[in-house]
Amino acid sequence: MKLILSILLIITAGSSFAQTSAAKAIEDPTLNLKERFDVMKTNSQTYGEYKVIRETILVGFWKLAVDSIAKQHAAQVESNNQLSLLKQELLTTQNELKGQQASVEEIIYDSKHISVVGIPFGKGAFIVISAVIITGLALMVVITLARMKIVNAGMKEKTLLAHSISQEHEEYKHKALDKQTKLSRELQNERNKLLEMRGQKI
Repeated sequence: MKLILSILLIITAGSSFAQTSAAKAIEDPTLNLKERFDVMKTNSQTYGEYKVIRETILVGFWKLAVDSIAKQHAAQVESNNQLSLLKQELLTTQNELKGQQASVEEIIYDSKHISVVGIPFGKGAFIVISAVIITGLALMVVITLARMKIVNAGMKEKTLLAHSISQEHEEYKHKALDKQTKLSRELQNERNKLLEMRGQKI
């Protein structure tokens, strides 16, 4: 009987020691939840197919499990918040990048185009059009100057012709006047002669 009591005491003491070491192992902060569960399982008493674990150890393990889940949930919430912030930053960066790309494209477009009266032209096309317009204006100026020369020459000729005609007319008038005066004198002389002849006959 004493032997049985001794064996029971040894078993109880061993079980109590195992349970105490299990409780200490469960509280070890360096172990993760699975490692704590394995320690609790290993150091617990076996009864057939069952494991005998103290209620205080189970309650402690449950608290650890709840705390671990809460920490994981908090970490997940924090990760989600950080992910949302990162997504927001990414969207902001993408929008800024799009704005910068639009600005760069506008600068490139402006560097290759020029606006005249609100109509955009490529710089090459504008240079060609400007050259054509300037050449056309130069040709028009040359043609106008040539025509003005021709007109001036014609005007000079007409002025000279008019002057010579005017001179001829003046000369003709003088000659006609002289002729008229001469004829008048001759006529007067003839009249005088007739009068003298009549006077002699009487």
